[in-house]
Amino acid sequence: MAIKSDVGAGNTRSVASSRGVAIVGVMAALTAVATMVIQIPTPATQGYINLGDTIVMLSGILFGPVVGSLSGGIGSALADLLSGYGHWAPFTLVIKGVEGFLAGAAKGRGKLISLLILALAGAEMVIGYFLVEWYLYGLGGALQEVPGNTFQAVSGIVFSYLLAPVIRRALGEWL
Repeated sequence: MAIKSDVGAGNTRSVASSRGVAIVGVMAALTAVATMVIQIPTPATQGYINLGDTIVMLSGILFGPVVGSLSGGIGSALADLLSGYGHWAPFTLVIKGVEGFLAGAAKGRGKLISLLILALAGAEMVIGYFLVEWYLYGLGGALQEVPGNTFQAVSGIVFSYLLAPVIRRALGEWL
């Protein structure tokens, strides 16, 4: 049984198709690179702030929830592993996977609804990390991370919202 997703022209392609796998792979790689390019360490929880959420959300907006989830979760967890933050990879896989899935609900929606859905995806990321940080490092450590994670979410929302129409015009029918 194939997993259906909006991965290309006609919106009937399967993520398990060669095209779907390639899109997930490319978007996961872009997510990992964007996450690794700028990393601001956060000593309180041994994590870091990054700009990868832009690509996580962009994956969802452009290709739908399944691609957003897979590329966001895998790419972000891979960045954790490659950057020496392997202790975060399992949590990141789930948190960023859900974020990408939620962002995928914005695909094909109007501007206001898309923005609200992206805000929900960003809020899920902030709350997800807050809960894990609270469990691992206590309330004080978790609270110290909220401003950085909020900045990360807001920048992801803004940049992905602004980039999506530009990329849609550039790629045209290929999407």
